Amino acid sequence: MAEIDLTDRTQQTEPTERAGEQTVELEREILTWERFGGATRELATEIAADGFRPDVVLAIARGGLTVAGALAYALAVKNCFAMNVEFYTSVDERLDVPVVLPPTLDVVDIRGMRVLIADDVADTGKTLELVRKEIAEHVAEARCAVLYHKPWSIMVPEYVWAHTERWINFPWSCQDPVVPVDNRDA
Repeated sequence: MAEIDLTDRTQQTEPTERAGEQTVELEREILTWERFGGATRELATEIAADGFRPDVVLAIARGGLTVAGALAYALAVKNCFAMNVEFYTSVDERLDVPVVLPPTLDVVDIRGMRVLIADDVADTGKTLELVRKEIAEHVAEARCAVLYHKPWSIMVPEYVWAHTERWINFPWSCQDPVVPVDNRDA
């Protein structure tokens, strides 16, 4: 893992709201689109230098979609799939266990392949663990790549760009949706 300078992407404090109430100010990790580009390139370089050549990049949707796409381009992998998993419901709030959402991955499409599982963060590690277990008996090999790893994660991905204990603001999810949330499935 390359050494990184946290000063250019860490905001000292940021007020947060949960259920309409003001909460304690939290220190956050801030990832910009520009830093994302460099981070995924460094991560891809680490994967390539390790000699791992995936046949397919499997994104954990939604947070892993952008990571997977960037890694697939950098590693010259054309086969990309996504597995939809719901776990987080709000800032630092989650379901009891991660849940696979439809449409589900057809494992026949990845049978016997070397798979790179991509996600934005290994926080609890439960999502990565679920996805790895779901595909393990069907693939030749599966490895995980994340932008961020937290020390309490039950999974330690093979490829990590940075380690943090902070909540992370990703450029794709730090702003509210442009449509009302109650219309998100319309």
